[in-house]
Amino acid sequence: MKNILVTGGAGFIGSHLIKALLDRGDSVVCVDNFNDYYSPIQKRKNISPFLENRNFKLYIDDIEDYTKMKEIFIVNQITHVAHIAARAGVRASISDPFIYESTNLKGTLNLLSLSKDFNIQNFVFASSSSVYGNNQKVPFAETDNVDFPISPYAATKKATELLAHTYHHLHNLPVICLRFFTVYGPAGRPDMAPYLFTQWIDQGKEVKRFGDGTSKRDYTYIEDIITGVVKAIDTPMGYEIINLGDNHPVELNYFISVIEKVLGKKANIVEYPEQPGDVKVTYADITKAQKLLNYQPTVSIEQGMENFIKWYLDNK
Repeated sequence: MKNILVTGGAGFIGSHLIKALLDRGDSVVCVDNFNDYYSPIQKRKNISPFLENRNFKLYIDDIEDYTKMKEIFIVNQITHVAHIAARAGVRASISDPFIYESTNLKGTLNLLSLSKDFNIQNFVFASSSSVYGNNQKVPFAETDNVDFPISPYAATKKATELLAHTYHHLHNLPVICLRFFTVYGPAGRPDMAPYLFTQWIDQGKEVKRFGDGTSKRDYTYIEDIITGVVKAIDTPMGYEIINLGDNHPVELNYFISVIEKVLGKKANIVEYPEQPGDVKVTYADITKAQKLLNYQPTVSIEQGMENFIKWYLDNK
């Protein structure tokens, strides 16, 4: 039985991960500060099914608070860390880069330092496909040069990968950095395209399409991501960077058409200029994930969005 610390556990990905870990009998300690980047009410709803589980413990605290994090490590005899917490979002990081530096760098450094001190068996960290920037080679492979991020968010994710490597090199801490590619599904973040476009189309509002709609994203369904994360937690292997994506980029115009079909409503599309920090395409090479984690995504964009829209309609 593992004692797993899940940071950002009340968020979209974190709460799905906690469910998977509890379902198989692990002990889970969740840390989340319930910040207002999006509604804390949604986060409390995400976490509510676990509150009566005797293998679950919730701390409403901040990963930037080293003293509090150390106390959590001591009290709970943490064996594994799944570090999902972060300030997320490319555009928001451009307008307020300092909070991204504080949470993503200082918070991660706190956890790496404590993981070293407490001999954590495996440290799994949520990185991002945004580190690839406007990489011209597709699909994106872990060996590609990622020295040219185009948003503060991406820069902090690249920096945390470097910090993690340093702790592995100096202290032999086992670390797996998972580069997530546009995760979506039930309880998805309301600032991301799947939620926003569904809401706009459902409510008959203007659909803001940045660019001509030919940009592509490697949308990855939440259950596929969680399968990969759990396998990573179970598989310490020194230091590795691994893509978790779907390996099937979806054009924005087609993505909108999928939502239209499921809702039975037409989108009122208004074109806007492309946004600073946005990339033209994301496309995951998942060869390494397949080899090291036996990872194989199974949920198509059509099925995944049908599942998401059902959740959205039930919870709006």
